[in-house]
Amino acid sequence: MSWDAVQWKVAALLRFSIVRPPLETMTQILPSLVILGRPNVGKSTLFNRLTGTRRSIVTNEPGITRDRIYGKAEWRGKALEIVDTGGIVPDDKALIPTEILRQAHVAIKKAALLVLVVDSQAGVTPLDQELARLLRTTGKPFVVAVNKVDAVSQEVNAAVFHSLGVPVFPIAAEHGTGVDDLLDAALAEVDAVESEEEVAKEDAVEVAIIGRPNVGKSTLLNRMAGEDRSIVSPIPGTTMDNVDTEVTHEGKTYRFVDTAGIRRKAKTTLVAEKLSVVMARRGLERCDVALLVVDGEQGVTQGDAQIASYAEESGRSVIIVINKWDLAVVAARNAASRDADSAKGKSRRAPGERHRPEDFNPEKLAFDYEKMIRGKLKFLSYAPIVFLSAKTGERASRLFPLIDQVAAARRRHIATPELNRWLKEDVDLQRGTTPKARPVRIYYITQAKTAPPTFLLFSNQKEPMHFSYERFLENQLRSKYEFLGAPVRFVQRLRKREPRPHKNKDEE
Repeated sequence: MSWDAVQWKVAALLRFSIVRPPLETMTQILPSLVILGRPNVGKSTLFNRLTGTRRSIVTNEPGITRDRIYGKAEWRGKALEIVDTGGIVPDDKALIPTEILRQAHVAIKKAALLVLVVDSQAGVTPLDQELARLLRTTGKPFVVAVNKVDAVSQEVNAAVFHSLGVPVFPIAAEHGTGVDDLLDAALAEVDAVESEEEVAKEDAVEVAIIGRPNVGKSTLLNRMAGEDRSIVSPIPGTTMDNVDTEVTHEGKTYRFVDTAGIRRKAKTTLVAEKLSVVMARRGLERCDVALLVVDGEQGVTQGDAQIASYAEESGRSVIIVINKWDLAVVAARNAASRDADSAKGKSRRAPGERHRPEDFNPEKLAFDYEKMIRGKLKFLSYAPIVFLSAKTGERASRLFPLIDQVAAARRRHIATPELNRWLKEDVDLQRGTTPKARPVRIYYITQAKTAPPTFLLFSNQKEPMHFSYERFLENQLRSKYEFLGAPVRFVQRLRKREPRPHKNKDEE
């Protein structure tokens, strides 16, 4: 592909990008340093080094980073936003590389400084030269970070990159060598913000989007964010890294985390796939609310149930999102028509009666579907269910109020006097079924903590209560107080066994 064709492709991407409401993210506060380059030159390693995190997956497998990954770096009392992008191949017409290029250009438009990462061991490649020409046309200041310079004797390998006509910095991203000079140059180039002067934001609700591969997690993130924040493709496993996005909706701040599709270990082959599953579970564990996305056409599978158990065990509040509901309704309507046209279906109708497709009731389908979900996910009986289509936006507006309701229930605290009054007046402890002969008496109850709501019980039991009795107490508690979407935990203070007195031989 000629250089003119590359320019045309970039211009087309910028011209026809969908204009949507901007997000109130930290790009409005911190100047943005965007890391770019061809695949497998160490961009994610440099991102992790600058941010002091392990946010981006680093392996020897090329093409792992695809979406924009955001982080923050602090240097000499100043703060910068760091953006990691996927490896760019401008002339690759495949779907994912094209989307990576489009995502990179979204970051470039908001950038204060561009850092082109190259490999010192490979020298100046034609793709490096092409990317340098592309960055020069953006009008943004940029520098070249020559990576994998692991010793002073190897700095001579960086000399050839001066031919690109911009400042060159030899670095070893893995070890941190030369990164200080790069940050000094960045601070000199951009108007950085004092770290202590950053605007303090109200606590955001952390929301993790979890589920199996290809159920529509990234599409849902884009719908909630109001922009194409995450790459969407029909290829399972497109999202590898956790993609964080801050969204402000009606004055409230939410931080959505789009996680990689969680699969069984036996189904993952690449090292990056295994790491992405680990990071997805880490993303789940740092959130308040988990949106468990289920494919409405396929229904609840064993994989969905396993992921749901991860959320429940980690103490996250859960909302079950049945995605692709529009497709599920169409499939169910077509199945009902086929069944009605069959000999068995005709025999169920009165003579002369005809099947009318308009009589199909989507609300009854949702009712039956919810009943099926409750049967398969009995341990998430407290989780609300919402049916929507992330692609079309149908019913998606219900999600924000539901997240607020679930997040508030997670932080709810009940005063100790009120709890003990409820226990004395409303709860019949003898109704609880337990296989133990010893009757259960609870002397005192108090809420030890929130998020998730945890209650401390003082009872006459010398051994932990049976799980069926705990379930009875939980049902009684939920019938009185609303803990929508939040798991409830009980901690028991067991009564100590009194040691039996030992008889002396003389007494006998």
